[in-house]
Amino acid sequence: FCISAPTVLSLDVDSIFLIKKSITLDCATVYQSLYTMSSWFCRGKDGAPIITFPEFVGFSEIPDEDFLNVVTYLTSIPSLEAASIGFIIVIDRRRDKWSSVKASLTRIAGAFPGNLQLVFVLRPSRFIQRTIADIGIKLYRDDFKMKVPIIMLNSVSDLHGYIDKSQLTRELGGTLEYGHGQWIHHRTAIENFAVTVKTTAQMLQTFGTDLAETELPNDVQCTEQLLQAHTERHSELKAELKLAGSQGATLLSCIREPASKNPNSKLNPDELENILTVERLLAQLDETEKAFDQFWTKHHLKLNQCLQLRHFEHNFREVKLTLDSLMGIQAKLTVIGDNVARVEQLLRERKQLEERGQVGTGKAQALAATGDQLIQSNHYAVDSIRPKCVELRRICDDFANEAKKKCDILGKALEMHKQLDSWCEDGIYLLASQALDKCQTQEGAETALGDIEKFLSTAKEQQLLSPQEFYSQFHVVLTPEIKENVDKVIQKLEDVQEMFDRRQVSLKKLAAKQTRPVQPVAPHPESSPKRASPKASRPPTLGKGRRAAPEAASGGCRSCLILVFFCFSHIMHELIETERVYVEELQSIIEGYAAEMDNPDLNHLIPVALQNKKEILFGNLHEIYEFHKRIFLKELENCVENPEFLGRCFLKRKEDLQVYEKYCQNKPRSETLWRQCGDSIFFQECQRKLDHKLSLDAYLLKPVQRITKYQLLLKEMLKCSKNSEDTAELEEALATVLDIIKSVNDSMHQIAITGYEGDLHELGKLLMQGSFSIWTDHKKGHNKVKDLARFKPMQRHLFLYAKLLLFCKKREDSVDGHEKSPSYSFKNSLKMSMVGITENVKGDNKKFEIWYNGREEVYIIQASSVELKNLWVSEIRKVLTGQLEACRGRASLLDFSPPGVFCGSPSLSPFTQSKVTKYRGKRGLKAHSGMERPKL
Repeated sequence: FCISAPTVLSLDVDSIFLIKKSITLDCATVYQSLYTMSSWFCRGKDGAPIITFPEFVGFSEIPDEDFLNVVTYLTSIPSLEAASIGFIIVIDRRRDKWSSVKASLTRIAGAFPGNLQLVFVLRPSRFIQRTIADIGIKLYRDDFKMKVPIIMLNSVSDLHGYIDKSQLTRELGGTLEYGHGQWIHHRTAIENFAVTVKTTAQMLQTFGTDLAETELPNDVQCTEQLLQAHTERHSELKAELKLAGSQGATLLSCIREPASKNPNSKLNPDELENILTVERLLAQLDETEKAFDQFWTKHHLKLNQCLQLRHFEHNFREVKLTLDSLMGIQAKLTVIGDNVARVEQLLRERKQLEERGQVGTGKAQALAATGDQLIQSNHYAVDSIRPKCVELRRICDDFANEAKKKCDILGKALEMHKQLDSWCEDGIYLLASQALDKCQTQEGAETALGDIEKFLSTAKEQQLLSPQEFYSQFHVVLTPEIKENVDKVIQKLEDVQEMFDRRQVSLKKLAAKQTRPVQPVAPHPESSPKRASPKASRPPTLGKGRRAAPEAASGGCRSCLILVFFCFSHIMHELIETERVYVEELQSIIEGYAAEMDNPDLNHLIPVALQNKKEILFGNLHEIYEFHKRIFLKELENCVENPEFLGRCFLKRKEDLQVYEKYCQNKPRSETLWRQCGDSIFFQECQRKLDHKLSLDAYLLKPVQRITKYQLLLKEMLKCSKNSEDTAELEEALATVLDIIKSVNDSMHQIAITGYEGDLHELGKLLMQGSFSIWTDHKKGHNKVKDLARFKPMQRHLFLYAKLLLFCKKREDSVDGHEKSPSYSFKNSLKMSMVGITENVKGDNKKFEIWYNGREEVYIIQASSVELKNLWVSEIRKVLTGQLEACRGRASLLDFSPPGVFCGSPSLSPFTQSKVTKYRGKRGLKAHSGMERPKL
């Protein structure tokens, strides 16, 4: 946009004072010379300017340059019109000599820059000098080279014949009240004020030009900065204008002061002219300010509208991005669901999306209304705002229409599945609940047959007499999206009816005649769960991979497989539903507790002990929540259609599930902090808002409970899927989860070790840990001590690493009545490269030996069970075997090494001697010896 900058200074200011380009003189410049010469300026009756040179003894001593400056300045005071009439010069030399008269005329003739009209000279009053002057003027008139007459006067009375007394001062017999100092002061003040007015006008002109040439920014921040900068500059200029106006008003008051103090006093023409000059300057300043205010109003409005537009565009981009994201999510929600539970879950997701959409569409509608207001206020960018308002409303309508369409589709799907799934699932459960051993008798067969016929009669009520009738019932109302699932639904209906047909045929045969008793094979207990209610929540239907098996089977085998898969689906349903609840609980903890710790409104309720300790209380809970919400839950939900991928899902996320190790390591610190602050008002307020029945510590235990829940569900699935092709992956997934639980448990114990001076992380992965009873049998030491050690066991907690075996003493204390997590005080360590092992100890199959340095130190270790002992012996053997193979590999690189020597030490290991060291009649293994070990 462009607004022409106002012409804030007219030529009137320049016309007040003739400021020539080649000469820049003002009263301040010639002040000293002007004051010394006492020269002054006034106006005659006909408007001709009069310049008076009063008597001054040192006139001839004034430098030519100073005289020229004074004359030039005095001739610049009148207007161009007055100057064109011609100047009248009065030279008073009554008390001087002819030489002074001659010098004055010579200077004026040579330096006067203006148009001369008359020159009056008051000749010297003394007779001799007057005579000389008369003669001199006649002789030298031509030398002065003046084109105007020079009138020699004898007295002031002669002067009065040419110039009125009112135009002359008292020194020349006139009545004009004149003060030379005051005249100079007024001239200086007026000129300074004129310069101020002109400077201010030029500043306004420059500012207006800058504003007119300024390009409007394209973002909110730059527009705000530009508006602020221009507003600040406008305020500064307004202050300058106010200051200049105040200066002019003060000057005007000073000029009028004599008349205001004395009513009889009258202002002389010069003073009246000065008043007119100042008033004209003030009027010019006022016009300039009005023009500037007009321009600023338009410019400020433009900037404000620009800022409104940038805010509107910024909000439009954000809202558009949100709406596009919602439309994208809505477009991806094409799944209809193949069972009641799935459709209900989709409806819940749809409702959540609609709630999010209401926020986004609400913002869009509000922004469109803001755009309408901008249009109504005659905004300069109407052509840019109106299309955006139209687009916002169109997207909102599209989202609402598509949401309604999707909800209608899901509603039809839910109606269909409720009608069919309820009947099919009840039928499958009925068949599964009929005990085969009771059906072998005629009475049992007739009873079972009656139950089946009674159940089949309910199909008439639900119009499920045949798949064709079912399809016909929904064919007209179903949309193309739902029709894709109709074939699956009909296939399920056909499968169930086929199962009933086969069971009816078998039962009718049993009811018609007595047959030889058959030894029944009861189904696995886990395959026949006790039914609580036919209206209980249904598990999701089987995936494609699981359905192939029952379709290929026949007769009773088919029924058994369906029962197995029913059990499998039930567990899948429990896994996914509990996962969703778990994610919701984690979300409630993070939003209802962790986020509230940063809420300034609740800051005063947070205990001092809890300040800046959110990470200690919650650990990496947010990391666990993000993993389950964004990744794991979605992958588990995908397994509904393909249950065979469940084991693969756990194996794929093995590394991600390690986040639980960090959480569990922090749990003791979190519990300690909770015991200190758990009863604070802050937590009570958060619990009230969330409407939780349990306190926060119960929810902080959820991650620990969840990681253990996975292994229980996987074990149940393994029971239901024996001899299945997916069993191997499920077993591997179970092993993975158990390994994670073990790793978490081991890490919990490891962080509780105290007193160890080294870095535990340098020891590698913790392989095993557990509590044992230990006896020592060392060759060195006092006999009594040896006897005591032999019969009195010590309770020690062992930590096995690839490099070291730690002996620690377990300590369990309590604080304020609460059980404290156990700690392990370090007592001793053995390098695994220096130990040997004896697997069995005579008299107790739960004992084994670890010995060191040629059996100088022997540790007899008793486990709580034979199984635990075997696990430890096996793991220690793996460590020793791995070390031996590593040493052999390094020794093979040293071709010059003599036999039996490797790794820089004599070989004492049985692995290198093709024999086994015997001890107490049992097989033993040992590694190469080392330094003597301290006592345990």
